[in-house]
Parts: sequence; C-alpha cells; structure tokens
Amino acid sequence: MKHAAYISLLRSGELEARVERLEALLERCTVCPRDCLNNRLKNELAACYSGHLPIVSSYTPHFGEEPALVGTRGAGNIFFGNCNLRCVYCQNYQISQTHKEQIKNEVTHERLAAMMLKLASQGCHNINFVSPTHFAPQMARGILIAARQGLRIPIVYNTNAYDSVEVLRLLDGIVDVYLPDLKYAEDEAGYLYSKVKGYKECSRQAIAEMYRQTGDELVLGEDGLLKRGLVIRLLVLPNDIGGVRESLEWIRDTLSPRVAVSLMAQYYPTNQAATNPRYILLSRRITESEWLRAVSALEEVGKEAGWMQEFDGAAYYYRPDFTNPDTPFKDIRDFRA
Repeated sequence: MKHAAYISLLRSGELEARVERLEALLERCTVCPRDCLNNRLKNELAACYSGHLPIVSSYTPHFGEEPALVGTRGAGNIFFGNCNLRCVYCQNYQISQTHKEQIKNEVTHERLAAMMLKLASQGCHNINFVSPTHFAPQMARGILIAARQGLRIPIVYNTNAYDSVEVLRLLDGIVDVYLPDLKYAEDEAGYLYSKVKGYKECSRQAIAEMYRQTGDELVLGEDGLLKRGLVIRLLVLPNDIGGVRESLEWIRDTLSPRVAVSLMAQYYPTNQAATNPRYILLSRRITESEWLRAVSALEEVGKEAGWMQEFDGAAYYYRPDFTNPDTPFKDIRDFRA
C-alpha cells in the first residue's frame, strides 16, 4: 500500500461526502446502538454525555499496543473522553466516566486534525483512535481536515465494538485497521457489567461489518507494520465472564479461522469492580489456570494469527501514559514453537 485508503476517497471527493453523511446522524443521534436521538448538532448531550465537539483526554506516541502497530516509533494514540459503555471495571474510567471533568477537554475539529499531524510529524506509524465510537463523525471530520494538510498514515479504529453498522459502512475506506474488543459472548454480562442492552448481537454485527471491509488478511508493509486489517481483542476476565471460547468459536465459524486475535491478560480490578460487592466476580485478577484455559481454547479453536500477552506482569501495562517499549505482546506462533 502506497498510502492510506482515505487518500483515494479524498481525491475523489467521496471523503467529504462521507463526513457529511456521518455528521447528519448527530441531529437525532444514532451514532451508536444506544440510539438516544438527541440533537448533538445543537450540543444536546447524548447518552454518552457528549455533544457536538470532540473531547480529547490526551494524545501521545504509545508503545503498549500490538507489535505490528507500535513498531519503533509508537502508535499515535488519541484518547477520546467519555464512552458509550459504562464498564464497571474500565481501566480508563478517569477519562471514560467523568463527563463533568471531560467537558473541559473539548476541542475543535481543526485542533483534532492538528493533533493527528503532530503525531505523524513525531514519526508515529499510525493514528490510533481509542474509544472513537461516540465521536465517529467528529473523527472523520478531523481526518478530512488533516488529510487535506498532508496526513497519509493509516487510521486505526480502537473500539469497544458497541458500534452502529451504518456508521461502520460510512467509515469503509476511511479506517484502515479495525481493533475491536469483543467483550462478552452473552447479553446478561453486557448489561450487568457494561450497562448496555444487546451487546452480543450489536458487537457481532459490528465486527462482521469490519470483516466484510477487511477480510481475514493482515496487510503488512515492508517494515512489518500493519497497514490494513482486522484484529479482534479478547480480554480474559475472572470467572470466564467474557466467554472467551464462545467468542473464539464465533470468530472461526462465522468470520474465518484466519482472523487475527489478540488475547490479553491485563485485567485487574479497578473502578466499581474493586469496591462494589455487587461485582464480586470481577474483584480479583485472573488466575494462571484461567489464563491457561483461555490459551487452550485458542489452540483448540485453531487460531494461528495474532498476539497474546505474557501472563506475568501484564496487568498494569495498558494505561494512557504507558511508554515502555518492551511490549508484553508476543506472536501467537511463538507459543507453539
């Protein structure tokens, strides 16, 4: 790939048309499956407590993602504030669930574009939007502005997968790499622990649309970095609350055995999971036996493409300020040598 996919859309004029169609969804907000119908163009707050302008908590070169995104100079992470989920164990709850504080971090679309350009000028290999779902139209507007000013590196959509299929179709050709979490294999856990209805079906439909756009091939550059593709993240939760095996089987049977996955051991109790007895099943780190069961499921399902974290020491690496280049991720195949 000589350039990111959105450059072709920019040159044809389609990128601007897509941005306008995405922004139209803000008038009666259907940007995510919550469908709260508030008029965000008039700055009415949606269910995610977000209005018209994007909220950026921080932006930085980041070295805690999968190796094919990090490279030698890091992923260009842009952390959006607020979220359309309310995960009781969110490791970034200080920025995802503190809307009264996050409103201070509103930025213009032009400022968002400037952040992208600065990260690119620092040598970042991509622009990695973290929790972009509720700001997808604003993200697209920022990309349009930045692309007109010379942005050419890939766009990564790092999402909780509670996404609108309509929005994802409009992002086809704008996003180069999809990096969704597949949190749960059944709806009860999604409602209890993330406070949304229908997570299973919504997330699977969203990921199926991502797969339609990218297929199961990871397109790597000569530098070994990911330029296009789909990588599904599976966070192992205590007591198998996430249903890792069921999710792996769904990926294999509905999408493709070749779809890359990233198995993560980083869970630790924080936010309400650390203090509220209602969530006692999430009140501890995962055990080694729980981790090994997830690894066994990965092997039995036949996964060959992707990454997994080291079990020891992984729990605290994934925070917005993490810059340690010694990533705990290893290629899945390394564990089968």
